[in-house]
This record gives sequence, structure tokens and C-alpha cells, in this order.
Amino acid sequence: MNLIVKSKKQKIYQSISAENAGWNWLNFEARLMGPSETWTCDTGGNEMVIVLLSGNYRVESNKGNWETKNGRKNVFQGVAHTLYLPRETQFTLISTSEALDIAYCWCSADHDFEPQLITPEETPTVIFGGDNATRQFNDLIPPGFGCSRLVCREVYTPSGNWSSFPPHKHDERIIDHNGELQEAQLEEIYFYKFQKPEAYAIQQIYTKDHQDPLNEILRVRHDDAVLVPRGYHPVTAVHGYHCYYLNFLAGSDQSLANTPDSDYEWIFDSWKGKDHRLPLVTPAMNNQQHD
Repeated sequence: MNLIVKSKKQKIYQSISAENAGWNWLNFEARLMGPSETWTCDTGGNEMVIVLLSGNYRVESNKGNWETKNGRKNVFQGVAHTLYLPRETQFTLISTSEALDIAYCWCSADHDFEPQLITPEETPTVIFGGDNATRQFNDLIPPGFGCSRLVCREVYTPSGNWSSFPPHKHDERIIDHNGELQEAQLEEIYFYKFQKPEAYAIQQIYTKDHQDPLNEILRVRHDDAVLVPRGYHPVTAVHGYHCYYLNFLAGSDQSLANTPDSDYEWIFDSWKGKDHRLPLVTPAMNNQQHD
């Protein structure tokens, strides 16, 4: 099973459909656009999330109009603008910068929700973990957001640190005896960016199920995408280079409920402090690009 998708040298440089991935929900693309270039789309029966990686755009639609003014220069110089679009949205996105880089995902939706542009200043930031497993979450579309299934988060892992660690999984829906959701069944894509072409990260995807074994170790570079169909999936950033990845998830619940690998769960209580290098990016950096 091929779990890593290399980027293509074309306008749509990443494209993963649920059908090609062999799963049920999650579709993903990344697109480059030049000045004044347009993209017209109809979400149909799907909801969609568009994440601004760099540049600026304007959107005109039957559900409203939106425009970004302080888009970041790249993912290491600010926080994303995030546009959520519900079902039956017909829109045209127009690039208003010399170069525009966007990533977006979509999946079928059960209900109609309000469209929304979430600005960098409105995006929750969390410094999670500890010691050399500290990382930064920017919760673009967090659990509890008004949508059917999609969850989206961008993660910054400093040079040499571990991320998605201790390892966790979300490949089965588990409800406890009190009726509380303990684990959601989610499909997930990791989409990577690095500051230099020689940089990389290592991602492992493994299961403990002897009936359905999976154990892959992947070396991922700039613009690579990794599919996580099941299993635990930790990441480590190569020493000397910070790592960015954008997570898109969809599945049984609009949730991040997961189960840690019991072999490493003790590590949660072992951390002595946080990595002082974090946060790596802040909303103030967006505004500095346009002063």
C-alpha cells in the first residue's frame, strides 16, 4: 500500500480522492495560482475547507463574499486564513497576489452550516506536549466547529522534536459504558512543508493488530502528503530544520478522540517543561508582511 504521495510540478500539485485512497470520506488537493487567476467550483453535496498557505485571494459565491488582506508569505511566517464552505456553495476564488498557494479538503456532509472565514487572530493556538516532544497546534477547524465531519489543524514541530507523540490511533469508533466517545474512526492526511529542500521528517505508521499488520517508515519532504488509513502515526523532525504539517481529518465524528499506544502512554507524565522555541509562528507575523 502506497502511503506517501509526492508532489507534481503543475498547478494542482497534490490531488488525493477518497476513491483512490481506498477510504470513504476525505478528499484533498493543493493548488498554485498566479496573479488574477481564477478557480470556479461547486461544493455540491460536500463541505469544504480552504487553507491559505501563502498569498491572498478573494472569493465570490452564492453564500457570501470574502477577501484576505494579510495572508502570510509562507507557512513559517504567520498563521493561516481558513475558509469553511457548506454544501451547495457555488464559488469563484480569485488570486489577488503574485503567487497563491492553497490546500483544501472536502467530504460529504449531512447538514447545512454557515460559511465562515476564520482569520489568524481568531485561530486558537496551543503549545502541546513537553521537552523534545513539544509542538504548536493552530486549530483551524477544531472539534466543536459548526460542520458535519471535517477537522483541520496545522502543526509546527521544532528541529529535532517529536510530534504526534506519544503515538495515537483513531481507526475505530469506541463508546464507553457512559455513552462517551473514546475514539473516533477517522481518515487523515498529513501535508508537509519545510523551509529548505534538503529538510525532511520521518513518519511511522504502524498497527498492533496481527490480523491486519501495518508497519511503514516514511521519509517525507516538502509538499509530500501522507495517508493515514489506520494505526499509530508518530512524526519526528530532522535536526536542523523545523517541520510544518497540515492535518485534514474526516470520518465517523467531528472529533479528535483517539487512543494512545499503551506502551508509551507513561510519557505524558514524564515531561519536565516546554520547548522555549515555541510558538514558531504568531498572527502578528501576518501583519508584518504588509506593514
